[in-house]
Amino acid sequence: MQTKLKIKVGDQVKVISGDSKGQEGKITAINRTKMRATVEGVNLVKRHTKPSASNPQGGIEEKEGTIHVSNLMLVVAGEASRIGRKENDKGKLVRFSKKSGEVIK
Repeated sequence: MQTKLKIKVGDQVKVISGDSKGQEGKITAINRTKMRATVEGVNLVKRHTKPSASNPQGGIEEKEGTIHVSNLMLVVAGEASRIGRKENDKGKLVRFSKKSGEVIK
């Protein structure tokens, strides 16, 4: 069973621990089974590639590695905040910032 996460693809997040601590970026992909997310411009890893038809030169390319979801915090109104869930007036569950009380789209 896949767990419900407090972050979604497209959210602006801040890294709260690890080598990339303090960096911010947008989530580009989430792997729900491994509980890991790829964040734009954060946790860059070097990949050594062999020459191929699409890349005849080969060489070293940099790309984003994944970060565990527990090391990410959603940024709302410029500052990192914990996230909660509550029902809106239509009876639908929505995310909200515990710091400011603001509802997150």
